[in-house]
Amino acid sequence: MGRPVDDPAFEDLTARARIRDAAIRLFADRGIDGTTVRDITDAAGVSPGLLRHHFGSKQALRETCDAYVLDRVMKIKEELVLEGKVASPGFLPSVHPTILLFYRYVTRALLDGSPSAAAMFDDMVTLAEQWVSKNAPHVSDDHRAYAAVLVGMQSGILAMHDHVSRALGVDIFTSDGHLRMVGVLADFYSNPLLDPGFVAMARQSIETLRAPNPPTAAGTDPEAEGA
Repeated sequence: MGRPVDDPAFEDLTARARIRDAAIRLFADRGIDGTTVRDITDAAGVSPGLLRHHFGSKQALRETCDAYVLDRVMKIKEELVLEGKVASPGFLPSVHPTILLFYRYVTRALLDGSPSAAAMFDDMVTLAEQWVSKNAPHVSDDHRAYAAVLVGMQSGILAMHDHVSRALGVDIFTSDGHLRMVGVLADFYSNPLLDPGFVAMARQSIETLRAPNPPTAAGTDPEAEGA
């Protein structure tokens, strides 16, 4: 199995953290349904009774793992973006294995069709909305919609992992593939694809369609047609 998340010495972790970290790795590799309580406790080096003592059930453990992964992802992103650690030679290599593990975990978690998957997506949108509102409020007048679309686009890349990896010729869940993907995402976020004039016209058209009585396809007022 290797060492748990964040790579501290295994014996230094509490039993609760060891169970959580073992579950994250197994859930990322096999999915929730493909992982048994015995699998988790064997990997963590504890008894099934200790898992039940700390978490109660595999489902409760899954919810703890979901919350932990999202919290760690947000903290890593804040360190990279807001604290400037992206320029630190040692920081990205130290967190990169954890990021790759979490991406695999989130991909599995979001695609299992469970209420927990829906709750996780909603939590991701809420966290993204809070981040945008606090750190980049200028990007949109509709922070909730911006966050929902952003999370949908990014998680969609992960969900389409096999296809994206095939197109790139490298697995995006490996170090080389992930770095290539992130480099392209940086290009997307830093270079507008649309001309500002076109965007202005598109926004005007959107507002027209949102009006209480939008014009018909022929460009006439529907109320006038019925007069």
